[in-house]
Amino acid sequence: MKLLTRNKGALLLLMLNIFLVFMGIGLVVPVMPQYMTELNINGSLVGMLVAAFSLTQFLFSPIAGRLSDALGRKKIIVAGMIIFAISELMFGLVSTSLLLFVSRMMGGIGAALIMPAVMAYVADVSSSEERATGMGFINAAITTGFIIGPGIGGFIAEFGIRVPFYAAGIAGAVAALVTSLILPESTTQEQRAELKKKSGKSQSLVKQLIQSYKAPYFFSLIIVFVMAFGLANYETVFGLFVDHKFSFTPKDIAIIITFGSISGAVVQLTLFGWILNRFGENKVISVCLFMASLTVLLTLFVNSYWMIMIVTFIVFLSIDILRPAISTKMSKMAEGQQGFVAGLNSAYTSLGNIAGPIVAGLLFDININFPYVSAAFVLLLCFGLSVMAAKGKGNKKAAPTEL
Repeated sequence: MKLLTRNKGALLLLMLNIFLVFMGIGLVVPVMPQYMTELNINGSLVGMLVAAFSLTQFLFSPIAGRLSDALGRKKIIVAGMIIFAISELMFGLVSTSLLLFVSRMMGGIGAALIMPAVMAYVADVSSSEERATGMGFINAAITTGFIIGPGIGGFIAEFGIRVPFYAAGIAGAVAALVTSLILPESTTQEQRAELKKKSGKSQSLVKQLIQSYKAPYFFSLIIVFVMAFGLANYETVFGLFVDHKFSFTPKDIAIIITFGSISGAVVQLTLFGWILNRFGENKVISVCLFMASLTVLLTLFVNSYWMIMIVTFIVFLSIDILRPAISTKMSKMAEGQQGFVAGLNSAYTSLGNIAGPIVAGLLFDININFPYVSAAFVLLLCFGLSVMAAKGKGNKKAAPTEL
């Protein structure tokens, strides 16, 4: 495919590096319940640790978007990968709560630098018609990283509960090295100067968020927030939930997450572009929100290993289609401010990832079922809003014909 080989195969290289980074993140997923038990950390502190990562990602994402416009995508991607690698190594080495929080906050900075720059890079090297395919490829690399990561993490945890964190750090360092040596920059100096002027008009993060309600993609940002909140509720306590309720081992958790994630990668690589072109972003987003809310709630009622696997499969599939659908929709509206809009996308994701884990951790300590009730409710609410918004848009389109 021309898109994959364009600009010296830049998209393929980005997919490889994003795969390595998210494989590193996936490595630690199945061992977190056991790791937290070893450190005597309750659900509330687990939620706050996840939120600390997201808080720094939220604070730095719009800044990172502007930096990628001004300095170029490559430098920001490499810097983010280096910081991510250091944070993972640190998390495996330390044992005190304070240093664990420092590590997670560093990881949030790394993620804030990486994601907006990568999404903006894809927009730089793809046409409007290719945008959905390009975003699908990147999200497929992310999903595949999670597919491979937990399986490897569950295996290497046999050599020590901290070993997956060291492996995650090495994966991030390899990704940074490969990127710095091979990836070409996607913008010229003249383009960066022009993008800097456009994105430099809004310097305050708070001002950006307040003014974002005026943007044509504001409702998409709300969906990004709700999706992140619901998914963070689900993911933050999933390992703890199945550990407490079914006594699942790290290996069991790894198998379920791997099985649940694999469908998303297949769909993103093969059918995502066709699905969006056939049904449109609005319909795809609404259906995915409904399916995600329904299956998150069903998690509370299943009572066997295989049923949990099936429900998790549908949850992950819905989210894996929903995420790039929203990114594609906003990218088409962004015009010349791809880095800035990608930064806002990441910022709203972080807001959801801040609120979600904190709520999930607090609710988990009250009742292990409550986080999933909360997640299902907000996803269903957003589904209703998305349907209402689609009807409103249809009415607006019909109005001019009466004049």
